[in-house]
Amino acid sequence: MLRRFAARRLRPAAAAGYHSSATAAAADAYGGGASVLPDGLDRSSDAYASNAAAVGGLLSDLRARVSQVLAGGGAEAVRRNKERGKLLPRERIDRMLDPGASFLELSQLAGSGVYEEALPSGGIITGIGPVHGRLCMFVANDPTTKGGTYYPITVKKHLRAQEIASECKLPCIYLVDSGGANLPRQAEVFPDRDNFGRIFYNQAKMSSDGIPQIALVLGSCTAGGAYIPAMADESIIVKGNGTIFLAGPPLVKAATGEEISAEDLGGASVHCKISGVSDHFAQDELHGLTMGRNIVKNLHLAAKTPNTQNSSCYYQEPLYDVQELRSIAPSDLKQSFDIRSVIARIVDGSEFDEFKKLYGTTLVTGFARIYGQPVGIIGNNGILFTESALKGSHFIELCAQRNIPLIFLQNITGFMVCYLI
Repeated sequence: MLRRFAARRLRPAAAAGYHSSATAAAADAYGGGASVLPDGLDRSSDAYASNAAAVGGLLSDLRARVSQVLAGGGAEAVRRNKERGKLLPRERIDRMLDPGASFLELSQLAGSGVYEEALPSGGIITGIGPVHGRLCMFVANDPTTKGGTYYPITVKKHLRAQEIASECKLPCIYLVDSGGANLPRQAEVFPDRDNFGRIFYNQAKMSSDGIPQIALVLGSCTAGGAYIPAMADESIIVKGNGTIFLAGPPLVKAATGEEISAEDLGGASVHCKISGVSDHFAQDELHGLTMGRNIVKNLHLAAKTPNTQNSSCYYQEPLYDVQELRSIAPSDLKQSFDIRSVIARIVDGSEFDEFKKLYGTTLVTGFARIYGQPVGIIGNNGILFTESALKGSHFIELCAQRNIPLIFLQNITGFMVCYLI
């Protein structure tokens, strides 16, 4: 049914006229098809205004927190970084993305309040964005935050980004500028299966699965950080700032008495001309980022992700104002609301093909499209009963068989523990 609606949107109006009117008449008569969800909001109610005010306060607090983490490690650290001719991590990502493209940043508030010292964004920036039309996963160390070293939360965030990349088959772009593990916390960083070493295992596994691993060495790659470009399929190193070594000049001097510069020990010339660890020599950061874009352009993968957001023929906007989402969920968590009001404001054309509508009614399931992409939606609509759970598991099986991504709108108000008789 969804394919039928999509095909109708893509066909010329004259060719689709009879089909459209016939299916509309059938839907009106029998209630079938991907029906348009009703509005259902009482905009004159006190709850509408109070809910919007409560959510507005939460959004203001969120924006304030986000603005803090966007400042990185502080003004002084940012100044030192720029004096070295280096861009900030989000600036690096922005230069690699397609012009005007959006960046979906992940785990933006990771590390907030976890440690006594501030660790904005967990010391690492991760997210998804398009390079030459292909969605990629970015992992960028923030050298202004504790020298880009890895805390336990940094490792967790890095691994989560790799997990998403592996599941979604996204090429990984590592913008490396890290001092390796944070030494005071190395006992928490190294020992377990899902700690620091797992990063390199994931790189090897994804590479063997045909998911490209690309590293740009834009600053120091010391100790554990040195393995990331070495394990990459293709790597770039920037002259002057980029270095790769397990131990820097001070430790070399302490161990051997030899005095050597960072550039001579593990700079761009060493790794491009002698060791062969790096594949491309960049004159500066902008040159390196341009080379990184070219590497992605030359990837020969099965298919690009269609950029449906830039093509109006693929989708319709929701019929209702998305800003009204602020007024739907009550500030009192004990009060219920119809999850269909949320669905109506996020799916294409507010069209929703509900599955098992009359069974297990405290769980809403069905098919829709978002930016033209078919999706399955599961939304709580009250206490979860046995029937609701069976309905949900059935729907998940359908989506798994059809390779349809799932969106969970979670609002669990309780569980009714019982047996279905």
